Amino acid sequence: MIHEVFMPALSSTMTEGKIVSWVKSVGDKVEKGETVVVVESDKADMDVESFYEGYLATIVVPAGEAAPVGAAIALLAETEAEIELAKQQAAGGKTPAAAPAPAAPAATPEPVAVAAETPNGAKRSERIVASPRARKLAKELKVDLNGLSGSGPHGRIVAEDVEAAVGKAPAPVASVAPVAPVAPVAPPPVAPAAKPTAAPVSAPAAAIPGQIVPLTTLQNAVVRNMMVSLEVPTFHVGYTITTDNLDKLYKQIKSKGVTMTALLAKAVAVTLQKHPLLNANYTPQGIQYPAAINIAVAVAMDDGGLITPVLQKADQMDIYSLSRTWKDLVDRARTKQLQPQEYNSGTFTVSNLGMFGVDRFDAILPPGQGSILAIGASRAQVVATEDGMMGVRRQMQVNITCDHRVIYGSHAAAFLQDLAKLIETNAQSLTL
Repeated sequence: MIHEVFMPALSSTMTEGKIVSWVKSVGDKVEKGETVVVVESDKADMDVESFYEGYLATIVVPAGEAAPVGAAIALLAETEAEIELAKQQAAGGKTPAAAPAPAAPAATPEPVAVAAETPNGAKRSERIVASPRARKLAKELKVDLNGLSGSGPHGRIVAEDVEAAVGKAPAPVASVAPVAPVAPVAPPPVAPAAKPTAAPVSAPAAAIPGQIVPLTTLQNAVVRNMMVSLEVPTFHVGYTITTDNLDKLYKQIKSKGVTMTALLAKAVAVTLQKHPLLNANYTPQGIQYPAAINIAVAVAMDDGGLITPVLQKADQMDIYSLSRTWKDLVDRARTKQLQPQEYNSGTFTVSNLGMFGVDRFDAILPPGQGSILAIGASRAQVVATEDGMMGVRRQMQVNITCDHRVIYGSHAAAFLQDLAKLIETNAQSLTL
């Protein structure tokens, strides 16, 4: 029997996927639960497994190309004798452009059941978790992956582990399955130092003067979200917050791994406890109040895209756990290994351009949320003190963008007032 391998829907918003690399080659034996292909969804690379045993007969969509969800991307033959038949079938154009809705097809070929591996290394079966390049390298160097321990995120075996196993120097990245390089993106803190240390995000490496460069899957996802945002009536409210106490606290606990991003996320989350409407969002049925306060933090990717790792239940986590969680999210965002719920479950978003020295800006409201807070740089300012004298205080400008169908100006102003009060007079409570 011949099965069609379909492009899976790896997230609720995914309409098409790009083939990052084929882990298996034509003619290779495929075991049940084994990774066949790596697919780039909206904002993550996911391993796709087969629930069938057989042989990869032919590849319909090669690496580097995209296909709509439900389209046939390969054919899997149950026996070696059927491989040639599957190739003839593919050559004859009998593979459908897209699979019908969930009804089970009566005639062969039938779809291969697939499942995406969780990027943090969790497995549904007892199989090796390794990157596609590591598997390819292990095959070339005849290294048994069963005897290796991975140094990648959450124990994932990477190419360097295979090279170390044979005492070989790291090899250059293979060109067979190119993956766009993602430069490390530091967490976006509001740095108390006079000069921000974060490097600016560079233009996509593929940019060629005078030519049109196609949008990546991630960029297309951002475009779709921004077009949805245009339909929402929004307004903006600004506020100036003195950060002397917050900066002092940051210096005290920075050595323990606490980041300014975590401090700001915690401050926002605690303030949202008093203002649940700012954490709510509009639906045609009414105002939806989420069960948790999940703070999404916008992070720019080097390929020109944008992703928002989510600190779930940020108000309930201590600042040290929050910082560790943030570091883990950013590390996996760099390699596009976040689970969909780790970047699309935010209920309130924080966008910080202060690390680039930006004074103030207005952020665009993400779909499905009621508010987003734009944070500018913290700078030393000459201000009038309460005793009528002049003094120097560190201050930052914050602007909140809200959905006017749900939130009114007075609600946004009250939220910013309480946020400023927490940061200015009670910042120490963020460590409790």
